[in-house]
Amino acid sequence: MNIMAYRAPQPPTKKGKTPPPEETFEEASYLRSLGETQQPVSVKLVGGEIVQGWVEYYDRYMIRLTREGGPNLFIFKHEIMYISDGPLAVPAPKRTVRTGKTASGSRKSAAPPAE
Repeated sequence: MNIMAYRAPQPPTKKGKTPPPEETFEEASYLRSLGETQQPVSVKLVGGEIVQGWVEYYDRYMIRLTREGGPNLFIFKHEIMYISDGPLAVPAPKRTVRTGKTASGSRKSAAPPAE
């Protein structure tokens, strides 16, 4: 005699999209292609600094960025925000405009000097 467990019919459940994978395993091929072609890259660090050079070496934890006119850098991957092909435009620092009070107590605005 075969006995089969009884399960009450379950309502159909909606299956959402599966979340994207943590790793796509494309990082190594991307870094290898950058290193083989010695393509100039810009690396933006977590602290906001941007360094430029080309990827000479990489491993699981770091990259070696070779630069012209500056020391080569070993950069831990957890310190990298992103890597971009080619140079990145570095934004100019913002100028602040101060306003002051005149002798009568009213505020005057100072316009930045014309160039």
